[in-house]
Amino acid sequence: MNGNDTPVFGHKHLDEAEQAAVPEVVRVVPPAGNATRAASAELGRNYGYAPETHPGLSIGPVTEMRDDVAKLRAICLTKIDAAAVATMEPDRLRAEVERLLSELASQQHVQMNIREQRQLAVELVDDMIGLGPLEPLLADDSITDIVVNGPDRTFIERGGKLVRAQVHFRDWEHLTNICQRIAASVGRHVDEGSPMVDARLKDGSRVNIVLPPLTLDGPSISIRKFSKKSMDFEKLIAFGSLRPSMARILEICARCRLNVIISGGTGSGKTTLMNALSKFIDPSERIITVEDVAELQLDQPDIVRMETRPSSLEGSGKIDTRDLVRNALRMRPDRIIVGEVRGPEAFDMMQAMNTGHAGSLSTIHANSARDALSRIENMVQMSNLGLPSKAIRAEMVAAINVIVQLDRQRDGARRVTQVTDVFGLEDDVVLLNDIFKMKIVGEQQDGKLIARYQINRSRPSFFEKLEYFGLQTAWMSAMEDAASDPAMSTEPL
Repeated sequence: MNGNDTPVFGHKHLDEAEQAAVPEVVRVVPPAGNATRAASAELGRNYGYAPETHPGLSIGPVTEMRDDVAKLRAICLTKIDAAAVATMEPDRLRAEVERLLSELASQQHVQMNIREQRQLAVELVDDMIGLGPLEPLLADDSITDIVVNGPDRTFIERGGKLVRAQVHFRDWEHLTNICQRIAASVGRHVDEGSPMVDARLKDGSRVNIVLPPLTLDGPSISIRKFSKKSMDFEKLIAFGSLRPSMARILEICARCRLNVIISGGTGSGKTTLMNALSKFIDPSERIITVEDVAELQLDQPDIVRMETRPSSLEGSGKIDTRDLVRNALRMRPDRIIVGEVRGPEAFDMMQAMNTGHAGSLSTIHANSARDALSRIENMVQMSNLGLPSKAIRAEMVAAINVIVQLDRQRDGARRVTQVTDVFGLEDDVVLLNDIFKMKIVGEQQDGKLIARYQINRSRPSFFEKLEYFGLQTAWMSAMEDAASDPAMSTEPL
């Protein structure tokens, strides 16, 4: 029953006497109020999925095993009031669906045990208000990436390794409906006429969708999940992503408002590191963030988050990253954070860094610190301003203080491989000074790589800024700690 005492579903509930007459095999006791996703994950484990031991996922066997259960599912859907469902809490909806299934199973003489009824109820609720077969994957915090290559091919990444999950959609139409539901949740549209879209889920996970005819084997979904737990340097050190002295150096970079570019490949941990760095921004500072799809998790009180907007169906109304960066300059920011630089907005970002917005952060896809500068130069040239290369490089040297390079390596670990000082310009060549540079020197028996870092204790180009903020002593102390770290060396590796 809903709040107005009207039936939620188009059926009559069984009274106590009728319920008592229902055979045990189809009688369901509604579960206590766990979240729907938690229930999905629990049921996944019941059907052969254990996150800690099993690399794949096995769910939804109920509808695939028997035609009579598929028929029961279809009858159940015809008796559900869509308007009432939209206003119900997931837990209550799941309990109502279980009761309805129990009644229908009795009427249709479908033999189902309690576990099968509960599994089917979760599947129905996931399809009605969630993302169908993706829900158990989204509920599993150990999964970092989900990729769907059509109805019958889904892969997950756990621990840096990509493995196949036994997750299936009913058909292309079912998967397409899920894609359209994701896009609609953030006010975007995807169909054959506009077959690509970037979106995000309610938990902040980033989603890319591509539909046929661009994909040949069915709709494609790529989901980058983000940890629900706040990420900081302490956790990154525990994961082996960087050394304690490196974390201290990066903390000092953030506190003394150096402009930092975080560079790396896809899935190397750029956004995670940016979130960790942002924790050292003073709460009194005003921050403007610009992203294609909002995914940064900042805790400061004075923050304005802006997100790009694609063209409407009529081809108008597009707001790109460059528009937002320009507008951010008029919003009295102390720092501007650009989620990712990938085009002409690189010029506007550097202008912002050079016009009093010190401490700005951004990410870029590149394979090394030197490659990151080359990519930025190419992006500035895309803005068609006619600037010579020497002028662009001078602008880069003035704007960017530090480049942090990350890499997702063959053992699945994500590591900081370079922390580089953008030192200066000499004969049109940008001078770089690697404060830390990683080299792989071996491999453990369990397949984990052994990394060592070469350190450079020379005075950085931004030493005057360290003195201005009173952090020069902290910097030198951190470098002393690095020199005494067994995983570091002042000698060439």
